[in-house]
Amino acid sequence: MTDQQHSISTRADRPTRIAVWLLVFTIAYNLVEGVVAVSAGLIAGSVSLTGFGFDSAIEVVAAIIVLQRLRAEARHGEVNETKERRALRAVAITFFILAAYVTIEGVRDLFSGAKPETSVVGIVLTALSVLIMPTLARYKRINGERMGNRLVIADAAETKLCSWLSVSTLAGLVLYALVGWTWLDSVAGFVIAYFAIQEGREAWEGELVCDDDDD
Repeated sequence: MTDQQHSISTRADRPTRIAVWLLVFTIAYNLVEGVVAVSAGLIAGSVSLTGFGFDSAIEVVAAIIVLQRLRAEARHGEVNETKERRALRAVAITFFILAAYVTIEGVRDLFSGAKPETSVVGIVLTALSVLIMPTLARYKRINGERMGNRLVIADAAETKLCSWLSVSTLAGLVLYALVGWTWLDSVAGFVIAYFAIQEGREAWEGELVCDDDDD
């Protein structure tokens, strides 16, 4: 990561350097978020919190792909579109696996009547993400528009989606803690599955690196 930042900082303009540092922060934050969320989710038996943690890992992979693209552009080199599309489809598959996991586990818990434990760590973590992710997405989009870079704008949209996932997961965790409805955790997991499928379809179709007018 350090070599990538150095190569870009010496050749790229200020908006590109800002984009790189925002991506580095995205990767670092989501790594921590993912480890904490998955650990807390497995301990509490929470499908939605575990799924939220897996989504963080997927966000890291997507951010790395964008970072590599910016690095290639900064070096004025050729980008291997075939390899990049293969990587995007690999990301898409992880989204579909995530959707299948939270759906199967959610349905199983609904029929078995499984009761997840209240996760204070999960509530604090998702509340923090609700504060951080929208701000990060906003700065990414502003900087992407300043650069005129659709790829950076698309990454901003993905970060914004992560913020909505934070909201849905937090809502499920808080409502479960307050009213004790066991089905809320599964419903929150289904929401994550829906968004994961949408992101997976976009990645499979290559929209993350598309050159048209869509984000």
